[in-house]
Amino acid sequence: MSDKPDPSSAQPPSAAEPPPRRELPPAAQRALAEAAARRAEYDRLAAEAAKNRPRELQGPKGPEPTRYGDWENKGIASDF
Repeated sequence: MSDKPDPSSAQPPSAAEPPPRRELPPAAQRALAEAAARRAEYDRLAAEAAKNRPRELQGPKGPEPTRYGDWENKGIASDF
């Protein structure tokens, strides 16, 4: 007996392991680059808009209540 593994008993690659990806065509690479540029521009504009938005005074604390369907006023929650 030896400590070396027997090459004949080597296991085949796992089925869960994804096959290697093939290279995308140039049109697909351009489309992905354009989409990434659009996302970056959108994120930049959203951050700029959030920075320029006026601060809400005496509004509810936490997440926007109208988005989540309930409103709490003086400890009383109401659904609408």
